[in-house]
Amino acid sequence: MSDDKLKYPIGKFAFPSLEIAAQPAQRDLWISEIAETPAKLRAAAAGLSKAQLDTPYRPGGWTARQVLHHVPESHMNAYIRFKLGLTEHEPTVKPYDEAAWAKLADIDKVPVETSLDLLDSLHQRMVALFRTMDDAQFLRSFVHPELGKVRLDQNLALYAWHGKHHIAHVLLVGQPLLAASRL
Repeated sequence: MSDDKLKYPIGKFAFPSLEIAAQPAQRDLWISEIAETPAKLRAAAAGLSKAQLDTPYRPGGWTARQVLHHVPESHMNAYIRFKLGLTEHEPTVKPYDEAAWAKLADIDKVPVETSLDLLDSLHQRMVALFRTMDDAQFLRSFVHPELGKVRLDQNLALYAWHGKHHIAHVLLVGQPLLAASRL
């Protein structure tokens, strides 16, 4: 399998156009995918041995353990960005160094179950928020210093993709032959 296919097993993300608002049915699909992420990530991680948790999903990539801790960290940042976008006029959000976070000592010390539990709770809150948002709220935006203006419906699409992207990485570690046949 090519390095690009290992790095982006479900394909690279492409932001929906700023010119066209996502339709309610598309947003509902993304919200459903986000709602399913914790259970699917937990299922992908189920039964992984310590050796598998410490195995990178590709040469030079993160370990499954790092990925499992990264997803709730990233989604916490997303949740805060949604809240900022809903309560402030085009706030500038702060990026963070994901790779540096993945190397911090807590990644090896905290059981992945803790992060999976965090993801469960976080996604309950996220999905509840998304299901209360109206069309106008999904058109609100924030400014990311590296990405520029990001509308909330675009961010919804990103995080629906992000969960599936990392579930595929964990599957590559836990069930490489099965995952390769699905990709």
